Amino acid sequence: MALSCPSESNETQPRPPYEVGDIFRLYGQEYRATHSLTQKQRSVMFDIAHCRTSTFGYHVDRCEQCGYIDGAYNSCRNRHCPTCQGISQRKWVKARLEDLLPVPYYHVVFTLPHTLFPLSLYNKEVIYELLFDSASETLLSFGRDPRWLGGEIGFCGVLHSWGQRLLHHIHSHFIVPGGGLTKDGQWVEPKYSRKFLFPVHALSEVFRGKFIEALKKACYNGELVLPDELRYLEQDDDFQGWVDELVSQDWVVYCKPPFGGPEQVVRYLGKYTHRVAISNHRLISIDNGQIFFHYKDYKDKRLIWKYMSLHVNDFIQRFLWHVLPEGFHKIRHYGFLANGKAKAKVAQIRELLRAKIISSTEESSKDNRGVICPVCKKGRLIPFFVIDRFGNIMFKALSFFTAAYSFNTS
Repeated sequence: MALSCPSESNETQPRPPYEVGDIFRLYGQEYRATHSLTQKQRSVMFDIAHCRTSTFGYHVDRCEQCGYIDGAYNSCRNRHCPTCQGISQRKWVKARLEDLLPVPYYHVVFTLPHTLFPLSLYNKEVIYELLFDSASETLLSFGRDPRWLGGEIGFCGVLHSWGQRLLHHIHSHFIVPGGGLTKDGQWVEPKYSRKFLFPVHALSEVFRGKFIEALKKACYNGELVLPDELRYLEQDDDFQGWVDELVSQDWVVYCKPPFGGPEQVVRYLGKYTHRVAISNHRLISIDNGQIFFHYKDYKDKRLIWKYMSLHVNDFIQRFLWHVLPEGFHKIRHYGFLANGKAKAKVAQIRELLRAKIISSTEESSKDNRGVICPVCKKGRLIPFFVIDRFGNIMFKALSFFTAAYSFNTS
């Protein structure tokens, strides 16, 4: 049962008292022995359980100001690990700063109905690809429509498959600059930019139509794996009835008002791009096989934090639901921000807008160079000696280091 708890976010804590890795270390072996897992899920569990242990080697940092030296075990760098996303997130956001434009930005969310949950468990890659394709094609088509814009837009999208309670809630976040390039190379702004980017009800209808048609095609082409509870969909009449029910449900598309400025865009990018199913800061306790954690109930208009408990097996199962297929790209770029042409297009648009380059910013670069030294509180701890999990020296800035410093791996 979910109960009310203080609304303060746990994100401000310097280090969470519990981590998902603790759960996997305590209960992972028993769970794997009694449940069927894919090799990918087993790999994710192993990496998270051994993150920042001797398994992955170690590194040594040195303060650029006072010379303080500190050693630590390496992170696992698995993209599903709640402990490892900070560095990747900062690097990605820094790179995105170079593409920012001095225009309003919109946050658009496309959500799939929950009816697709059983099918998506066995067809993650197909369903996720259809979501990206249908949502991006919908945005691009509205951008090209002269009723709304009449130009090529650009945007980045991020896939999320979870809700606050770790249940399936498949949706994609898109950050969209307010404007586009016409065929003759001019910059054009949305006609109703002060109120909305594009009308959400119309977006929802087009998105639903594109997704349903693509899903039917995938089914008829034999691309879908049907679990036992959906085996009846092999019959054409039953499949059409199931599709009709799917069409009748809400296909939610949400578009927030434009951001206040580029700084807010960067914060949003960082907030959504490298998020995993649950952060370590949301964990409250691990007690006798029960996992207690915070969640935010978005149906409650008070938007306060609540807490709930799950048996450890249910918690692990829900977490593993959201392991991405091997090689799947959860962050994608489209339109004039598509990979390979973003730099040239952004330069062209800035010239049209006669804008100053927004990034390169010395501050953004500085903010991504390690953590603040715990001794002098001024310098940054910069890695200068790294040993990988196999004992190989990956990076050594000072040749005399191995003779002068001994790292205790016990």
